[in-house]
This record gives sequence, C-alpha cells and structure tokens, in this order.
Amino acid sequence: MAEEAARRAVAAVPLLRTAAGPRDRERWAERLKEEYRALIQYVEHNKASDNDWFRLESNAEGTRWSGRCWHIHELLKYEFAIEFEIPVTYPNTAPEIAIPELDGKTAKMYRGGKICLSDHFKPLWARNVPKFGLAHLMALGLGPWLAVEIPDLVAKGLIQHKEK
Repeated sequence: MAEEAARRAVAAVPLLRTAAGPRDRERWAERLKEEYRALIQYVEHNKASDNDWFRLESNAEGTRWSGRCWHIHELLKYEFAIEFEIPVTYPNTAPEIAIPELDGKTAKMYRGGKICLSDHFKPLWARNVPKFGLAHLMALGLGPWLAVEIPDLVAKGLIQHKEK
C-alpha cells in the first residue's frame, strides 16, 4: 500500500531533464525553471486532491529554501518551519531538509534538525538522478517522514498542539 502511494505521488510530479546544479550558472537557470514548474504542478495536484501540506520559497539564486509544512493528526494541525540549502553537488546529492523546532525530539533526525532520509529516500534519489527534484524531495522525503514521525512524537508527548 505504501508503495502504491509512492507511485501515485511520483506520477503527480513531472520528471526533470536538466542535470545542473548551482555551480553550472548557465544550465542552473534552466534547472531552476524545471524545479519551479514541478513544484507548482505538485502543489496544484495536492490542492485538487485536498492534500495541501506545504509552502516553499527560495532566495533569488534558488540555493536556499524555506517555508512551512503541516501534518493533520487526530483532526489537529501541527505546523513547522522548514529550511534547506541546495548542495553544490546537486542534483547528484539530495538536499537535507531541516525542521529546527523538532531538533533532538526524535532519533530520526540529525543535529540541526535535519530529518533522516538516508535509509529510504536517498537510495531512491540516487537511482533517479537527474529526474528527481525538489517536488520529489517533498513528496517522497518530507511527506512520508511527517506521516510517521508526527503521530509518534504526539503519542510520546514530545510535541503538543498549539492550542493545548
């Protein structure tokens, strides 16, 4: 079932073509256009499916990204700030998403609030370079991480809803 959900998520996100990172100034602009198109299409798909769960924006160079993500658990919305930088070896290396306010609250996180994606997502990313981009990072990386970790953190009492 999880595999089928992953397939549906990937089907909603267009694959990228340009194999360029921030160091490749000429081709990076084209890659960035593809990234934005894929993100816009994924967000539109999510809104149409009543599954809107994140917002992202970048600096002018497209190398630093920040935004908010949220997860609904037991009819309560848990919202978090997210941030990441595009690695210089992008797209060969996936970005590492950080949720600073959850730093130290789960074992599936590195120092600085970077979420652990090494077991499941990073091998998938490596097999799909350069076709995967930031929309895939959100759909197949952050989304599943939130779905697993937020209910667990709530159950353990490590995070509480804002209104409590």
